[in-house]
Parts: sequence; structure tokens; C-alpha cells
Amino acid sequence: MEQAAQRNIVIIGGGIIGCSIAYYLSRHPSYSTSTTNIIVLEASANGVAQGASGKAGGLIAKWAYPREIVDISFPEHVKLAEEHNGAERWGWRFVGCGSWEGEGEGEALGEIGTGVGKGGNRKSLEKTLGLEATAPASRTDKGLPDDLTWVKEELTTSYSPMSGSDGTAQVHPYLFTTSMLDLAKEKGVQLVKGTAISVERVNRHVTGVTYKDHSDPCRIENLAATHVVLSAGAWSSSIIPSLPVEATRAHSVTIRPKADVTISPYVLFTDILLPHSHINVSPEIYARPDNEVYACGPGDDSRLPGNVDDVEVDLAACQSIIDHVASISRELREGTVDKRQACFLPVVRTGGGPIIGEADKIAKGLYIATGHTCWGICNAPGTAKVIAELIMGGKVRSRNLAKLAPSKFL
Repeated sequence: MEQAAQRNIVIIGGGIIGCSIAYYLSRHPSYSTSTTNIIVLEASANGVAQGASGKAGGLIAKWAYPREIVDISFPEHVKLAEEHNGAERWGWRFVGCGSWEGEGEGEALGEIGTGVGKGGNRKSLEKTLGLEATAPASRTDKGLPDDLTWVKEELTTSYSPMSGSDGTAQVHPYLFTTSMLDLAKEKGVQLVKGTAISVERVNRHVTGVTYKDHSDPCRIENLAATHVVLSAGAWSSSIIPSLPVEATRAHSVTIRPKADVTISPYVLFTDILLPHSHINVSPEIYARPDNEVYACGPGDDSRLPGNVDDVEVDLAACQSIIDHVASISRELREGTVDKRQACFLPVVRTGGGPIIGEADKIAKGLYIATGHTCWGICNAPGTAKVIAELIMGGKVRSRNLAKLAPSKFL
């Protein structure tokens, strides 16, 4: 009997994409610890999920984009939650989701900012790009659901649902990412902390990954590899410069309402007309199962730092988000702000994406999984399933993803 070939797989990046790939590889029917060694290489000294994967909203939607990967990912999210008690472990649940339009209130709102971070110009997060526009039958009929009581009805012009009751769900992104890695580690996956420098190649085949060891930054180490997965998010092009991936910074905050306040499960995409200044702002607001509320503002094109641990937070941008959501909700205005944070999202500079598949134009055994914009949490399981099929079986069985192949972008 012919002995199975040894696989040494190095996944660069411990965000939701990399951790999900580790999970799906460790669950593949061909996986065995005797023939397959999997390492997740993470650049943050603080562990995985320190970038966008820990600071995102956690929206899961059938109406996300691109369809090719969403149609794989959404059912996988449901299966993962059922198999691993996702409701308790990472806050999985279906939510109401709608576009809310109205006016803000408050004497100080005429002087607040737009939510764009200092040092950058405004960039859209394009979250509703894949959604067809809808409008209520009548502007006089506001359409507010009966249980959506934490936004003021008198400030509401209209509310329009963006999907049916089974079309939108959510997870807590940090808990989901860390759970994927923990479940992978149960099957033998290892985590190594270090900053990837380059993917080593001989005769156009990958041979390993060179990295800086966190325990001694002066020491350069090498991880031997037969397969390398580049899933370093916005930092991916620092390792493969030909990748057309750039970064968009996004600020967000989390708010804890008073103990006697219950926030019903809705995600709102708002369009708020601020008083006095007469400008429109559009924070996204996510109610979470533990009664925490997450809110984010627009993106900006500020410079990407060398490491995720060095991302700068513009407190003024965070305060603008707080002021904006407080202008339409007494419950949020009276709550306590827990976190003020920022992260960088990976965006394909030439449009389209994400980029998923083997980059054999560069080297055999090199796989790319990046450029997921604001939909990384949503599309991680589908991406991971596809990469696992390619590495362990040699071809994609789930769906034709030729449009997302690296050859289309490199």
C-alpha cells in the first residue's frame, strides 16, 4: 500500500479566515495527524482575532456578496452553530435587519464629526452592495416593527426590512474566531506567534515561510511547508506584493445599556439627518445577545501600520459614532461605552474579490484567501471549505469559483 504524502501546511494570519481554514482542514475526511501538520502563524503578540476579525459587527447574511461564496457560507454557519452550540459559544442567532431613516436630536449635534478617522479620507464599507434597494409603500407608514423600541418612533421617517426572518444572522466575531481555532487545536493544529516575512519557493514550489519570532525579534525562523495559505487580511500584500489588496480603516464602539434595558435583536443600517448641521450620517448598529450594542462608522484610507498591534484609534471618530447613535436612541445615549476601537479591512484594489484559490502563477502550493472587505466573518466558512477541498482533495467540490481565482487578479 502506497504511503500517503506528508503535508506541512502553514496558514499565515490568525483572523477569521485563517482560523476557519485551520478548522476545515482539521475536519476534512483525508486529515490525519500522522500525515498532515497544520500551523497557524499569527503576527499579533496578543493572539488571534486582534484585527477586523475581533472588531467587526459579525453580520451573517444571505444577501451578502459575492453569491458564489455566500451560498456556501451561510448554510455552513448554520451547521457550525448546530454542531458546536454556536448560540452559547459565539452568540449565533437570527436577527431582524433593516434600513432606518430619520432625524437625530440633541443640542450638541451641530458640532460633531462625521465619524471618519483622522489622517484619512472617507471610504464606503459597501456592506449593502449586494442588496436590492427597497422602499416602504408609503412614507407616512414608518414600518417600525413592534419590538424595535430602542430607536425613537417620533424621529423615524421610515424603516424597511432588508431580508426575511431567516435571511440575516449574527455572531460575536471575536468569540467565533477564537472558537474556530480552539476547535482546530483539539484536532492537532498548532498556533505559532511570529510575523511572516516571505514565502520561500524553489523551482516555483513553496518550501516554507520565513518569519520573525516574537520571543526574540532579532531571530529569523523558517517553517517548512508543502502548502502555504496566505490569509493575512489587509497585510497580505506585504508578503506577496503583487496582490492587489489594500486597506480600509473602520472605527467602531461597543455600548452597554443600563441593566434594566433590553435591546431587541435588530441590525440597523441608518441614514440620520443631524440637526443644525443638516448633514447625513450612516452608522450601522448591531444589537448583540448579551445586550451589548456594537456601532461602526464609515471607513477611511489612512496608512496601514506594519503590525495589527500598532493600529491607531482616532477617539474623535469614535465619539462621533457614539453621538450619532445616541441622537436616535435614549437607551444608547444613557448606556456606558465599553470599547473604542479601529481595524483595517482588506479590499481588492481592482474591484471584485475576495481572492480565493491556488496562486500557481507564483508557486505551486501557494493558496490565497483574502480581500473579503466587510464580509470576512460572513464568508469565512465558505472560503475555508473551498481551500480545504483544494489542499486535501485537489479540486473544489462545493461550487465553481473561477471568478474569484488568483489568476483573475495577479
